[in-house]
Amino acid sequence: MTAYDTLELERDARGVVTVALSRPEKHNAMDATMIGELHHCAEALGADPEVRVVVLTGQGRSFCAGGDLGWMRAQMTADAATRAREARALAEMLGAWNRLPKPVIGRIQGQAFGGGVGLMSVCDVAIGSASARFGLTETRLGLIPATIGPYVVARMGEACARRVFMSARLFGAEEAVALGLLARAVPPEDLDAAIEAEVTPYLATAPGAVAEAKALALTLGGAVSTAQIDATIDALIARWESDEAQEGIDAFFAKRKPRWAEGN
Repeated sequence: MTAYDTLELERDARGVVTVALSRPEKHNAMDATMIGELHHCAEALGADPEVRVVVLTGQGRSFCAGGDLGWMRAQMTADAATRAREARALAEMLGAWNRLPKPVIGRIQGQAFGGGVGLMSVCDVAIGSASARFGLTETRLGLIPATIGPYVVARMGEACARRVFMSARLFGAEEAVALGLLARAVPPEDLDAAIEAEVTPYLATAPGAVAEAKALALTLGGAVSTAQIDATIDALIARWESDEAQEGIDAFFAKRKPRWAEGN
């Protein structure tokens, strides 16, 4: 298997591949390198006939803290072509994981914020630690959950998504189950057993039938359209260029409250 800088892959004799986000010191926040590697990894796993099941997880205390703030800050000072390229890379990576013609099981061992919730939403099923916390935190920074939006809304449904899409509030694993983001929440010591229980049934199925059934489910559910993807890219670029985003990111790095926060 390909060696990556930001991912660690492990394949067992059954054809089960575990993909672990491997920036634990950054809470597995996604930068340009990780986004590119995740996209390449999804395409490689999808094309490998020996792969039966993919488990997506993270190393360390967090599953994924979302977008790397240094990467996001760079987009606000980049030229228009760079912004467009980076936004499309993020959108296309999520699309590649969403369409991956293998079952994808999210092993959510810790916190997931922003883009981490997006990664959970492109898994076919996500099982999480009962101690994990979640949140779509973009609006605290003057940003919006743009490119992840189609997948989050597809997973939760509009009504549930609107409960957490704009407020940036954090919520626990029990609420994540109620929202449809997690299928189950289990004690941390039971997480591996719960993942194995999801993996095992697939080993008795026909791989081609699984791939076609997944594609059918995506079609019947209303597959994310090119127009939607383009709209989210445009929305993300516009937000990166906004005064609110500049203030939010600057405030974060200066360790102060942004001007819209209560108490300012």
